[in-house]
Amino acid sequence: MSISLSTESTRALSTLPAEVTDYWAGRHVVVTGGSSGIGLEVTELALAMGARVSVVALEDHALRRLSEEADQQNRPLAVFAADVTRKEQVGAAVDAARARHGAIGAVIVCAGIAKPDYFDRLVDADFTRHMEVNYFGALHAIRAALPDLDAGTGSSITVISSLAGVLPCFGYGAYSPSKFAVRALCEVLRQELKPRGITVTVVLPPDVDTPQLAAEAATKPPELRALSAGTPISAGEVAHALLIGAARGRATVVPSPAARLTRWLAGVVPGLLAWVMDRRIARVQRNR
Repeated sequence: MSISLSTESTRALSTLPAEVTDYWAGRHVVVTGGSSGIGLEVTELALAMGARVSVVALEDHALRRLSEEADQQNRPLAVFAADVTRKEQVGAAVDAARARHGAIGAVIVCAGIAKPDYFDRLVDADFTRHMEVNYFGALHAIRAALPDLDAGTGSSITVISSLAGVLPCFGYGAYSPSKFAVRALCEVLRQELKPRGITVTVVLPPDVDTPQLAAEAATKPPELRALSAGTPISAGEVAHALLIGAARGRATVVPSPAARLTRWLAGVVPGLLAWVMDRRIARVQRNR
């Protein structure tokens, strides 16, 4: 089965500004978690713009399928299996990517997990795992590629956090703190690396229609379902906004109007937003 651009991303490609496609053309991009979901859309759209892409992801069916396609098609795509929680594996994958495609000009961190549940149903390992994958997974990839980024021109780092990394939600006791940590890391790096010519972008998507979101259904509390009611955006929408934002050096990308409004409300009238959320939670609990 061939993996290719979604119809939406194909349409989006034709509307991308020239400075965006020029930025990615010929650039070596390392994408963690690039074999499924948002990461796969980022991989395919970057390839379509002429980038050389190295995907670093867990060894699973999705990665094997992408690897088979890379072998069959004449595209500048390389695939490397690694557990992003293991610093030495990430380092080895980045070294192999460099040997294959040359110096790294951009890192895009898409690898992540989410397991929603009531706080007292989550076990210690759940909290640890979220930090290992979402925070340390990003940290390991960035640190491994930083020497190349420092030596390059117009280098960029892009990390997917979450709207839940701005607005904590009922049921995300393990997930939200890890995404807050990612957002904080990006802001520190933005300040430190800007004088060195490296831009840092954090992406804050709402619910996205991916296999991960589907998997959350197994443990998602009804209160969280009420808070996140609505149609999730597509992975293609996120990839499109991400690649434009990173090319333009934006500090933050929020890839939907509704999510931008929510972020604005969280910053300007947090008390009002908390009141609305509390009412939704109470309504669910009354109707049990």
